[in-house]
Amino acid sequence: MILTADIGNTNITLGIFEGDDIVFVSRLATQRHRTSEQYAIELNAVFELEGINKTGFEGAIISSVVPELTRVFKNAIEKVTGCDALVVAAGIKTGLKINTDNPKEVGADLVAGAVGAVTQYPLPCLVMDLGTATKISVIDENGVFAGCTIAPGIGISLDALSMRTSQLPTIELTAPEHAIGTNTIECIRSGTVLGNAAMLDGMASRLERELGTTIKSLVATGGLAKEIVACCEKDIIFNKDLILQGLLTIYRKNR
Repeated sequence: MILTADIGNTNITLGIFEGDDIVFVSRLATQRHRTSEQYAIELNAVFELEGINKTGFEGAIISSVVPELTRVFKNAIEKVTGCDALVVAAGIKTGLKINTDNPKEVGADLVAGAVGAVTQYPLPCLVMDLGTATKISVIDENGVFAGCTIAPGIGISLDALSMRTSQLPTIELTAPEHAIGTNTIECIRSGTVLGNAAMLDGMASRLERELGTTIKSLVATGGLAKEIVACCEKDIIFNKDLILQGLLTIYRKNR
């Protein structure tokens, strides 16, 4: 088994692969002040709950956008599985050429998502990651990471709306029946869900024009993607495990 871990600003997503098949996915809360021992206890509890043999791991790999937790979680994995986890960082083999002003600035999650897309979908491709931030990566016809866009994530926007207004409530993120809302909750759902869907559609068209060639694949991932993608007018593939699949590919390139 190979353990993959994507450390994001809100959640740490874990995936276990047997061969090419992902057999287990779980999420832990990202808590920056936790120690490796605390995360090891949580990992151990998750594995025991699911009946996973902790001695059955061949290796592990981590992508992280929370630098203060990278070493902490790497140590936790070693305590529980005995594996010295790879970390997606400068110097690791990814097979991905990055054509940006400073390739070192590109987040490990964006790299893993791009690798996952390049190995599975026709190019050029847009990778839409809807998490704490909404990110759209552009992969050209040669598999080169050409750049990306970053916007505040849906959860952040909703939290800000609720905190900075006196009369607007916190809502569940579900699609409204109509774009023209007739009550407060439906109005917020329209603006949030349909508004973000329209943003993805519009940005896809704009990025395609700027790239100067037809985009062959639109792929979405991230914890908030499923509801939004269902409301898009463009044909967008939802792949909740894209980053974990990319991590598996990177692991194999380095082992």
